[in-house]
Amino acid sequence: MAHAPQAHVSQIRIPATYMRGGTSKGVFFRLQDLPEAAQAPGAARDRLLMRVIGSPDPYQKQIDGMGAATSSTSKTVILSKSTQPDHDVDYLFGQVSIDKAFVDWSGNCGNLSAAVGPFAISNGLVDPARVPHNGIATVRIWQANIRKTIIAEVPMTDGAVQETGDFELDGVTFPAAEVPVAFMDPADGEGAMFPTGNLVDDLEVPADVVKGGVLKATLINAGIPTIFINAEAIGYTGNELQDAINGDPDALAMFETIRAHGAVRMGLIQHIDEAASRQHTPKVAFVAKPVDYIASSGKAVKASDVDLLVRALSMGKLHHAMMGTAAVAIGAAAAIPGTLVNLAAGGGDRTSVHFGHPSGTLRVGAEATRVGDDWAVTKAIMSRSARVLMEGHIRVPGDSF
Repeated sequence: MAHAPQAHVSQIRIPATYMRGGTSKGVFFRLQDLPEAAQAPGAARDRLLMRVIGSPDPYQKQIDGMGAATSSTSKTVILSKSTQPDHDVDYLFGQVSIDKAFVDWSGNCGNLSAAVGPFAISNGLVDPARVPHNGIATVRIWQANIRKTIIAEVPMTDGAVQETGDFELDGVTFPAAEVPVAFMDPADGEGAMFPTGNLVDDLEVPADVVKGGVLKATLINAGIPTIFINAEAIGYTGNELQDAINGDPDALAMFETIRAHGAVRMGLIQHIDEAASRQHTPKVAFVAKPVDYIASSGKAVKASDVDLLVRALSMGKLHHAMMGTAAVAIGAAAAIPGTLVNLAAGGGDRTSVHFGHPSGTLRVGAEATRVGDDWAVTKAIMSRSARVLMEGHIRVPGDSF
């Protein structure tokens, strides 16, 4: 007896570009190219983006999608012509969880911010009158997740975005064209840069995390909400590479506990249990005074090369380099005398800081001023690079959303 053919769902094609920005990469879409159901925020959009990336994946490999099983590569971007005055493009970032069914919209990706300008120019989202045939195109980006302005300076050659060049970025194998990125007024516009009002807090955590149950912490909201603690307070030296943390389940659990308690103290969540559904923010990082170490690439980083060492966790794992948004937080905190970041860098006034991370070093500048009893950072600046890796169409099953 013949069996009736089994019903199946055809795949659909969606225009998309796979791009590297800084030390991250992700899938970029124009809002107008998304299926109609995914053009508005909500469950349909989230389901589509998760299917594009290959999540949720209990194997944590994202084999059936464009993700590469790290927080740096499980990313999506939606761009459109800006609805904001004096801006060129609206930039919405979605951090896709690898093994859980959710997309975190609570923060920005600083690294992929460097790719927004090049994509926007190449895909007709910037007024051609603002783009020189040769020279630098200044792209005014509205970061829709955090409602902040980012200014990217994109090099143009013969009417096209210049992607190749000799700018080297630790954490990225090959050189490319330099894209300076300025994060304007990076603190949370709805609250103080220091949510508790303190440059250093006594953060209470369970006694099994640290002896005495208290950690000194700088809780700052600049670039992205970040919890800074001293490396020595949790048994580290600050020169650790990924395997030292990511291969230690107890260490990862400790950092997640610190992150959850810090999130409550910063007013981002009401109870520590809510941290599990807010993986992208806040970040947790640890700082230390400089020591010599060998970066993951084999490059020697000497204590005299940097002002301090910083290691940061993203989506529950130690980042292989440094998140761009966390670099903004580092620059902002370093510019303010008395924070743990500033003290690790030697203290005093400064307008830039050069720090060591697992892949090498990075310099970030920041301008801070005192405003009454609080501080304000007018901008933070760093150089990244970006490149199109592939362009064409993403394919997903038609019932994905």
